[in-house]
Amino acid sequence: MKSMGIEWGTLVMFVLLLGLLLTGMPLAFVTLLVALIFALGWFGPMSVPLITSRIFSFVNSFVFVSVPMFVLMASMLDRSGIAKDLFDAMRVVGGRLRGGIAIQTLLVAVVLAAMSGIIGGEVVLLGLLALPQMLRLGYDRRLAIGVCCAGGALGTMIPPSIVLIIYGLTASVSIGDLFTASFLPGLMLASFYIAYVLIRAYLNPAIAPVPEAGEIPTREKLRLLKGLILPIIVVIFVLGSIYGGIASVTEASAMGVVGVALSTVIRGEFTLGLLKGAALQTLSTVGMIVWIGIGASALVGVFNLMGGINFVSGLIVGVSENPTVIVLLMMLILFVLGMFLDWVGIALLTMPIFVPIVRDLGLDPVWFGVVFAMNMQVSFLSPPFGPAAFYLKSVAPPDISLGEIFRSLLPFIAMQVLALAILIMFPGVTGR
Repeated sequence: MKSMGIEWGTLVMFVLLLGLLLTGMPLAFVTLLVALIFALGWFGPMSVPLITSRIFSFVNSFVFVSVPMFVLMASMLDRSGIAKDLFDAMRVVGGRLRGGIAIQTLLVAVVLAAMSGIIGGEVVLLGLLALPQMLRLGYDRRLAIGVCCAGGALGTMIPPSIVLIIYGLTASVSIGDLFTASFLPGLMLASFYIAYVLIRAYLNPAIAPVPEAGEIPTREKLRLLKGLILPIIVVIFVLGSIYGGIASVTEASAMGVVGVALSTVIRGEFTLGLLKGAALQTLSTVGMIVWIGIGASALVGVFNLMGGINFVSGLIVGVSENPTVIVLLMMLILFVLGMFLDWVGIALLTMPIFVPIVRDLGLDPVWFGVVFAMNMQVSFLSPPFGPAAFYLKSVAPPDISLGEIFRSLLPFIAMQVLALAILIMFPGVTGR
């Protein structure tokens, strides 16, 4: 096998990966299997301990502990009524505004993203809370669907985003720095969505009717606003402790779990059933992330030993002298991969190749991490495998087809691409 040379080796590896993925086999096992085949074929049995040591160093990272914590937070949020009360409380903000409920949904999405950073849960929550309400009030279906999917996907950009944690682990970059740098771009994207809703509603009032309800009495307003208190405290708990330098990301994630658990106790919703359900969901999600991590780090390790990473980075850098062109090429590769793979696999497979190139070009790896997260936003919504669309389909009314969901997402994908372009042209948006 070794005699075929790195060019053919890379091609065979790629074809084998693609072929096995098309059989429906999970990505984690595909990458592990290909890594083993190439390790044995290229280096012989002596290389297997090298793979295991590489896997161990990935899973043994202390920051990795924060991933199950943030997933557990999200799972507990899913099962409690906190999100529902938060949505009701935002009614005071949306009120009589045209397109108010869509804006209310996006504001809730931002707060939920700042609490947990898990995409699937957020899209499902918004699909259950906001979508039926918007459809009942006669909102344009495509606008309602797009707002729920795009809002739910904001979790990739707004800290504490798990995408950024996994990127930080692979790129050996401070995760606190990544969170600080991604905060403004995340809010910028959310404000694009809000502006889009307001402009569409202003140009065509029929797509976002104003509810007929009268003015909300002050006492009712105060009761509704109570729903904001606990989520805001949790966000301050988590992000405040990271930005204030009081706690590391890992410690802050544990504080977040305590915060959400206490919130459910205060609300009288805490039961052993809730805890068990949240723990099981966390196990399955984190199990998937860890397995993909094991497979991807094994594959990248073998590919690196073969000299493949130098070969691929040589190809990418050879395209142009201009750093911007190279970054755009990387974005294109990520965009295409995003149509077929999930973000964990993409981060772990490509970042060991891309980040050294970014450093060699003299660019900031923290900025690149934010650009990567913004690109993953696009992959969450883009056909044919955009996960956000499938999450929403699972809770949407049966008459909403997947095709309609993907069509509804096109303007939001355009806004994400615009935000990505702004980040690449004006890196200062990240504050770096």
